[in-house]
Amino acid sequence: MTTKKNPPILERDQFLLGSFASNCSGGMSVTKVPDRWDASWESNLTLAKMLDEAGIDFMLPIARWIGYGGETNFHGHVLETMTWAAGLLANTQNLTVFSTIHTVANLPVVVAKQIATLDAISKGRAGLNIVAGWNKPEYEALGLNLPEDHISRYGYAQEWFDVIKKLWSHDGTFDWEGEYFKLKAVHSDPKPQVNVPILNAAGSSEGREFAVRNANFLFTPAIDLERSKVETAKLREQAKAAGRDVGILTIALVSCAPTEKEAQDHYNYFYENSDWEAVDNLVNLQFAHAQSFPHDLLKLIRDRMASGHGAYPLIGTPEQVAQGFVDLAEAGFSGTTIAFLDWNKEFPYFRDNVLPILEEKGLRKPFVRQ
Repeated sequence: MTTKKNPPILERDQFLLGSFASNCSGGMSVTKVPDRWDASWESNLTLAKMLDEAGIDFMLPIARWIGYGGETNFHGHVLETMTWAAGLLANTQNLTVFSTIHTVANLPVVVAKQIATLDAISKGRAGLNIVAGWNKPEYEALGLNLPEDHISRYGYAQEWFDVIKKLWSHDGTFDWEGEYFKLKAVHSDPKPQVNVPILNAAGSSEGREFAVRNANFLFTPAIDLERSKVETAKLREQAKAAGRDVGILTIALVSCAPTEKEAQDHYNYFYENSDWEAVDNLVNLQFAHAQSFPHDLLKLIRDRMASGHGAYPLIGTPEQVAQGFVDLAEAGFSGTTIAFLDWNKEFPYFRDNVLPILEEKGLRKPFVRQ
C-alpha cells in the first residue's frame, strides 16, 4: 500500500468557498418567483465552468428523492449526485466536486468503486459527503426504515465507511464479518489516487463524534455567530482530542449589489414570495428527525429556511458582503458554501467585486490554475 497525497482542497490555506444544492430545483431559496434556480443540467454545467475558472474550491450537492410539497414542490426536480459529479468533473480542471450519499440506500462496495471512478475521471478531485439519514418520508419512499435513534444511524454509517476505507487501502481480497455487513472475497480496483476529502453534516452528539473521527470537514449552520464561536471552539477541541484536524464549514446566502438598498430589495423580492407550505414541511421534518438546527430559534430558522435553506444571510454591497465572510472566519469557520437566487446571473458580479476584496483581506489567495 502506497502513501497517498492530499488533493488541493485539503492543502489550501484559505477560507474555502463552494456551492450547495445547485442540483436541486429552487437551489437554496424556497420561493415562488419565476426566476428561481431551475437546476437543469445545462445550468449546472454553466455554473461549474464559471466556478472552476474563478478558483472556487468545491461544489456540494444535496441527495434528494422526493420534494417538499407546497406550490413549487421545492427540491422536487433533482439531479442524482454521483452521475452529476461525474459529468461536472469531466468538464472542469480545478474544482473538487462532492457526491452526497445516503449510507442506507447505497452499498459501500458499490460506492467505493464509484468514488474511485470519479477520482480517475478527475485526477483526484472527487469528494464524498456522507449522510447517515434524517428525512423519514424519503426513507419510506425508498422502502427503508429510518432508525429513531442517532446511535443506530451512526453505528451503521461507521461500519459502512470502515468497509469503504478498507476497500480503498487494502491490496487483494478480504472477508468482512461485521454487525451490518458480511462480505466474502471483496476488493476494489481501481483505488483513489489521493486521500478522498470526506464531508459530514452533523448536529447530534453521535453525529459529531462520527464527523471528528472520519471527516475532513464538518458541516453545520451558522444561525447566530456568538453561538457559533462557542460551537466551533468545542468542535475543534473535540477533533484535537481525537488526534485530528477537522475543518468546519457552514452555509451562506448572498444578495450583493452596488448599493445596500438594491441588495436588500433583491433579497426581499424572493423572501416575500416564499412558498411557506414547503418551508413549513422542511422545518417540521428537520425538527422531527434531525438536530442540525437549534430548536429554541424556531422563528429565525423558519425565516432563514425560506430565504436560503437555513443559510447565514450576507446582504449588501461588495464591501459589506466581504465583511460578512470575515465575520464567519472570525467565528471559527474554515469556509462556507455560497448560494444565490440564481447562481449564473449573480455569481459573475460576486466574482468580479467580492473575491478581490477577500484577497485583499487575506481570506483568499490569488487563484493559480493547476
